[in-house]
Amino acid sequence: QVQLVESGGGSVQAGGSLRLSCAASGYTWYMGWFRQSPGKGREGVAARHMRGGGTYYADSVEGRFAISQDNDRDTVHLEMTSQQPEDTAIYYCAALSGVVGGVSPRSECEYDSWGQGIRVTVSS
Repeated sequence: QVQLVESGGGSVQAGGSLRLSCAASGYTWYMGWFRQSPGKGREGVAARHMRGGGTYYADSVEGRFAISQDNDRDTVHLEMTSQQPEDTAIYYCAALSGVVGGVSPRSECEYDSWGQGIRVTVSS
């Protein structure tokens, strides 16, 4: 496991943008973002293969959100644009610290490290 430090988030009006960042304390194979709204389960938002560069996006954020890696570091950023009220949630950074084949990046079960969560509020 690794320690994850999240930053960013906050409040924005609909149509606005926010950026989330997450830095891992060690080697990661995959890093991603999940979110949870009140009364709903945790949803995989975006993920990145930290050694291959492949990315995954939920249909609900495709074209609006972008996950990027900070050079060759174990740090990812989530650029969120054209935000809508339904994007309001607690966003959690997740990491898979071991080399594993056949990872399903949308599944929270794949990840062994989690951040504390960071609140994002989008007002209409």
